[in-house]
Amino acid sequence: MTKEARSPKPEVSRLIRGLWIACVCLITSCTQAAHLDEPAIQTFLNRYFSTWSAKDMDGYGACFHPTARITFVQSGGQAGSQGLTDFLHGQKLGHESSPAPMTEIPTSMKISGDGRVAQAEVRWKLTKGREIVTGTDYFTLLKTPEGWKIAALVFYND
Repeated sequence: MTKEARSPKPEVSRLIRGLWIACVCLITSCTQAAHLDEPAIQTFLNRYFSTWSAKDMDGYGACFHPTARITFVQSGGQAGSQGLTDFLHGQKLGHESSPAPMTEIPTSMKISGDGRVAQAEVRWKLTKGREIVTGTDYFTLLKTPEGWKIAALVFYND
């Protein structure tokens, strides 16, 4: 068999090459960063946790969109929802009444979305004296002229 007889026809080679390129593009697009603005969102979420831990309720409150809703999911599926004013007041009282300083840090973040809206799943650890509580926050974030803001927060303790 001659070399010419073993090589595929030019149109078959182009088809195979085109399919290969399409597969590579598909795989690449599926493995790219979940969100183009991910570093800015991570910085924003870190500020959310650091202002709360510093008892900076003005800075903490500035992380929220004015129409934000906050939902706490209890074990068993019960949930309670609050508007921003009531939630921030409760957070301030929680710090004031705590016998030990409280700090909360993110331990992992998963971010997805586009340039207008993002979703973030954040695992966290809350330390209050010797007590440690872990849980998860689910954020819906909106891009505003002032930067990212929390439109909705659903969270629970483990």
